[in-house]
Amino acid sequence: MSDLQLAGRAATTLVEIIRNIKPDQLDAPTPCAEYDVRKLINHLLFWGPPLEGAGRKETVRPPAAADTEVDLTGGDWAAELEAQVGRTAEAWSQPAAWEGTTRVVGPTELPATMIGGMVVCEMVAHGWDLAQATGQKPDWDDELLAFVHEEVSRTAEQGRQMGAYGPEVSVPASSSTLDRVLGIIGRDPDWRR
Repeated sequence: MSDLQLAGRAATTLVEIIRNIKPDQLDAPTPCAEYDVRKLINHLLFWGPPLEGAGRKETVRPPAAADTEVDLTGGDWAAELEAQVGRTAEAWSQPAAWEGTTRVVGPTELPATMIGGMVVCEMVAHGWDLAQATGQKPDWDDELLAFVHEEVSRTAEQGRQMGAYGPEVSVPASSSTLDRVLGIIGRDPDWRR
């Protein structure tokens, strides 16, 4: 699978999850401890434009200094989030997105492959968070999960230092690729609502 297909594959499953979230589930807890469903949706809406912009080599500022300072879940949040996920996937389906360097916010340029990998991993990880919180059973293909596993394995220490990953959760070596990904990023694969 080429890098150009990764975001699209991750986005397809994330969009299915978004479409199946019911209004009465917005206050449900998620495995991402600091977020309930509404706050996680807000987080995705908040960071979507900067991540899309990074794929286009454009700096797009989020609407506030932090996602806790703004609520973007008013109105038809599901349609807005679905559209944003689609735009982000489209931006990262272009060859130029993965070339050279780019930035999300601020002056620091990072390898585009690192940011692209982060985008794909975020779609899978937060998709899983939302699915667990709302009783869904999403399915990601093996190639996509192998890519995500490689990415999070490579960036785990940096992710923890930045606060993006929690402390590693021990999972058996015989666990599925998804469960091993979840353990690396600090999620308990057995988390239940």
